[in-house]
Amino acid sequence: MTEQPIIQAARNQPVQTTPIWMMRQAGRFLPEYHETKEKAGGFLGLCKIPEYGVEVALQPIRRFDLDAAILFSDILIPAEAMGLELTFNPGPVFARPVRQEADVDALIVPDPLSAMPFVMEMLTTLRQTLPAEKAIIGFCGAPYTVASYMIEGRSSPNLEHTRTMLYSRPDLLHRLLEKVTATNLHYLQAQVRAGAEIISLFDSSAYSLPPVAYQEFALTYAHQMISALSETGVPIIYFAPGSMALLEQMATLGAQVIGVDWRIGLGKARKRLGAEQAVQGNLDPAALLGTPAAVKEHVRRILDENEGRPGHIFNLGHGVLPSTPPENVETMVAAVRGEI
Repeated sequence: MTEQPIIQAARNQPVQTTPIWMMRQAGRFLPEYHETKEKAGGFLGLCKIPEYGVEVALQPIRRFDLDAAILFSDILIPAEAMGLELTFNPGPVFARPVRQEADVDALIVPDPLSAMPFVMEMLTTLRQTLPAEKAIIGFCGAPYTVASYMIEGRSSPNLEHTRTMLYSRPDLLHRLLEKVTATNLHYLQAQVRAGAEIISLFDSSAYSLPPVAYQEFALTYAHQMISALSETGVPIIYFAPGSMALLEQMATLGAQVIGVDWRIGLGKARKRLGAEQAVQGNLDPAALLGTPAAVKEHVRRILDENEGRPGHIFNLGHGVLPSTPPENVETMVAAVRGEI
């Protein structure tokens, strides 16, 4: 069977039309998502009840005919399986943050099949349901990002507790990162066995690190995961929003695709990453709040910057915003495909 266009682009191979998907494509900007979320009893219900998780993963495919469906889950589901109590109010909250040696010692490296079977069921069902030309994206958080949530206990713009541990107890942070890396590696390997055909590794906390610390505490552990996952043959996307100053370091990871946010031109990013590196991006999510004509113009600019080179997956520079009009997404998809 011929590989799906998004897989071909991830391998830096020529494609007839630039493939497209959106981060957070299954979610808050779609009315049908909110209806399903209510039926599921909330966000965690969507993540843990396969019937509902599959439904919201399929909704953007039905509406926009995107090139891939992404597993509906959260990067902190594996952290919960490690032994932490996770709630959403509305964002993620850990009742007991991980800040002491005893907290790290208490964490386990769970078996993903017994601890998170609902994830594997969703992936299997998606593959049975989707047309063959649509790919399935599995994902998890990169180790440093997941560890930062575990340490902070909730979303934190300054990551004060994480950076305190980094500079005062780097040995403890390394121990935590080792456990998170082992957990998420087993988790992604299980996702591939269940049907994931491309993997996205999100490192949304990497922006907080200077280059030397990024190398030691983020890149090292992400590289371990990517290196081990290379045995599966599944392409890997690495995305660290707000960290475009670190592109040259990201290029050493071995990921087939590097995500690019909107803070840098796609052409400049490709020049810094090298001709053999496939990229993903990079429309500003806020551009989808403008007029259809403006959306078309911004899409065309990005495609022009790519200059027809292989190895480009069109995406936003971060997740789609909740107030995005679905009609503008339709315009974006049509513009990428040259239909308007």
